[in-house]
Amino acid sequence: MFTMIQGNTWMLALSGLFIIGVLVVSSDVAVKKFTGLSAYFKLSTTFMGATVLSLATSIPEISAHLTASVGILRRTLDYQISSAVVLGSNIGSDVVQQTLIMSLVVFIAGVLRFKRYFLWKVMGPMIGTTIMCLVLGWDRHYSRLDGAILFGTFIAYIYYLYLDERKHYEPHKNGFSETGEPPKGVPVTRWEALRDSLIALVAMVFTIGSAMTALQIAEVIVQRTGIGGSLIGVTTLGVASALPELITAVSGIRNGDHGIPLGTLVGSNITNPLVAIGLGSLVSTYWVPGPLVLWDLPWETITGLILWAIIWFNKGKLGRWAGFYLIALYIVYVLLRSLFFAVD
Repeated sequence: MFTMIQGNTWMLALSGLFIIGVLVVSSDVAVKKFTGLSAYFKLSTTFMGATVLSLATSIPEISAHLTASVGILRRTLDYQISSAVVLGSNIGSDVVQQTLIMSLVVFIAGVLRFKRYFLWKVMGPMIGTTIMCLVLGWDRHYSRLDGAILFGTFIAYIYYLYLDERKHYEPHKNGFSETGEPPKGVPVTRWEALRDSLIALVAMVFTIGSAMTALQIAEVIVQRTGIGGSLIGVTTLGVASALPELITAVSGIRNGDHGIPLGTLVGSNITNPLVAIGLGSLVSTYWVPGPLVLWDLPWETITGLILWAIIWFNKGKLGRWAGFYLIALYIVYVLLRSLFFAVD
């Protein structure tokens, strides 16, 4: 089918949108199952959002990186174009989550409340992760050593959060009744947990397949139009990849829980670069386009610092006015990126 439509750029673009839809739906199924499994193992919603859910909602980015890296090693995908597309999608997804997605969640919730420890234990590492990616990618290359540093940092961070979680977890504050009844949609038996695990794995298979097809389509469009692969990544794939985080965050708000949206949105900005870029670099290494280190990563760092400062000086509150500021930051980011950094 791909060979039949690759002669028509418009058909390729429409097919790409459809594939992105499959990517989002399959990853959403995986997210929902991972949510139930997290509660089954008695993890708090904030911890669940910052670790398991952020990892689950980052499936599109992780899958895209691994499939691109395998394609690079097998020489079925172009090294520079594939590197630019997946890195642009990853970093673009992070910027989208910090600005556009966060503002939408704020508008839905009315106000989000952050605890001070959350700023230091989750938002601080989020900003540090971006700076780490900027420093390691400054030479325009992510080596296997860089990948090991990024992924190793993620393992150490998750271990620290898990030890901290075990000290403070309280079941009755995380949806369980006083008699130990689990929240709705949570597996009760080992069989149900196994069933949900299998469903999540099948959804991940669909995600990986659609990610590979999306990468192939993006490569053809880049070669035909001359548009930078990283620009396509940050403006299209980056937005699509952030949709699972939006869906999960809105679901948390509807259930009256701020831990899920906060943990997921901020935690994904840690998981995306450390796991996706880290694992991808370990497999194949990456070429880093200039716009990513000259514009995208510095802008993501500045955005994270601004978001942190707004929350700090508003004593842990993020209201609708802050949402308008975040949308403005996103619009400025995309416009200047398109105007001055369209070519890799």
